[in-house]
Amino acid sequence: MKRFLDVVGAAVLLALTAPLIAVAALALRIRHGGPVLFRQRRSGRGGAPFELLKLRTMSDPRPGREGPEFDAERMHRLGGWLRATSIDELPELINVLRGEMSFVGPRPERPQFVDMLNREVRYYSVRHCMKPGLTGWAQLRYPYGASVNDAAEKLRYDLFYVKNHGLLFDLLIMLQTVEVVMFGRGAR
Repeated sequence: MKRFLDVVGAAVLLALTAPLIAVAALALRIRHGGPVLFRQRRSGRGGAPFELLKLRTMSDPRPGREGPEFDAERMHRLGGWLRATSIDELPELINVLRGEMSFVGPRPERPQFVDMLNREVRYYSVRHCMKPGLTGWAQLRYPYGASVNDAAEKLRYDLFYVKNHGLLFDLLIMLQTVEVVMFGRGAR
């Protein structure tokens, strides 16, 4: 049932938002050139890798710059708006249609972070017993984190979802996600 709802929901939402995605892609192409889609390897169900799709929100790394840069150093103005409105995540609906993701589940993480967090955070691997999601209980209950401690805290919410997932819980999460996206209330 969950897969059926994922496919129907993703197809309908993709059809409804296709004009918005097209306008955003055109604006990205005109303003910044290059590819409009950002592709990144993520870990899915059972740790299987897949290519996550998003609209590009950052410029290419600066020439001659060595070492990592913070997102804020590379994010362009249009990218900031796309992220604030979550429009950058609409191409992930293709990942849902492909069966790599679901609407609701733990957010997918990059494999190198998964490897590190599996070593550092007890039971971290349990979150990979189900497909990752566009939204999840942890995203609604805990703000964006950038540390091992944040990952451990978010894991509490992911494990609660894994243990208690179901159609009604998914509907609650989706409704609350709409509230967060539309009205900016809650964690992101």
